[in-house]
Amino acid sequence: MQRACYGFSVAHVFLGGFQPVQEPVVHQGHPVKVLVTGANGFVGKPLCDALRARAHAVQSLPHQRTNTAEGARRDVYSTTEINDALQETDVVVHLAARVHATGGKLANPPAEYRRVNLGGTEQLAIAAVRAGVKRFVFISTVKVHGEAGDAHIREGDASVLQDAYSASKWEAEQALANIAKGTGLEVVILRPPLVYGPGVKANFLALLRAVDGGLPLPLGGIHNYRSLIYLGNLVDAIMVCVEHPAAAGKTYLVSDGDDVSTPEIVRRLAAALGKPARLFPFPPALMKFSATLLGRGAAVDRLLSSLRVDSSKIREELGWAPPYTMQQGLRETADWYRHRSVL
Repeated sequence: MQRACYGFSVAHVFLGGFQPVQEPVVHQGHPVKVLVTGANGFVGKPLCDALRARAHAVQSLPHQRTNTAEGARRDVYSTTEINDALQETDVVVHLAARVHATGGKLANPPAEYRRVNLGGTEQLAIAAVRAGVKRFVFISTVKVHGEAGDAHIREGDASVLQDAYSASKWEAEQALANIAKGTGLEVVILRPPLVYGPGVKANFLALLRAVDGGLPLPLGGIHNYRSLIYLGNLVDAIMVCVEHPAAAGKTYLVSDGDDVSTPEIVRRLAAALGKPARLFPFPPALMKFSATLLGRGAAVDRLLSSLRVDSSKIREELGWAPPYTMQQGLRETADWYRHRSVL
């Protein structure tokens, strides 16, 4: 199968509508109908645009909010909603998940992670089989391999489950494998590292704000390597997994292929924002100790430690290569950040 490039400017989704960077390659065979869960999310929005640009029909199951006092997001759908959405669907891309514990409001976070990420995935996959869906693309996480390590992580490496989120994702992977064995459903699993791009939130957005505001950062003495993936590259990899026949039954790690240190990320972000990188050295051990006292130990561990992904398997088996460099991805992210106040 010819390698297709699905590259597009993700920032256009946020800054005036989707526009392909180049003419998309004609799909080999007929377009398919794709159901995307979490379709209005960080990854879901640009993915739906990319699918439509390649003439696929897109059915979405967006994140919804309940009528509870907290307005909590509802990540598990009703049987009726799922069955209606799966009508005549060929491929499911399952993005919807519980990633955070919503500010500590959950009475039992591990149980809630399992309810959404395991139970919701099983519910959707079983319904997909009954509806005659051919392929199920599941977006998991590199965290099933742990949060840190000096060696490059490969798909066959042992699981290292350090929190309820990664455990629930791993259990969902195993559940999908069991469903596939008994039904013939083509399951494809992607394990991305940290995803950045237009619309990014949480820690990466906080780093953007700090760099843009000229805040001195005590990261100059860190010597690590981190794998990241730009949103446009992740969308491109998902598109390949939707279309490529050889992806069936496979698990893939994906990244930009450019492992950089935390200080280098700051320098590249600063350059993209047109700001100086204000870095100064600070003893990592003291930084970790201070952060632990403040309840931020895990976040600082990610800044200090290495996490490197070997994405050669998807490149060799599916011919995938990231259409964007990290520099291009950071530039798109910086452009979005500068314009976000008018969105």
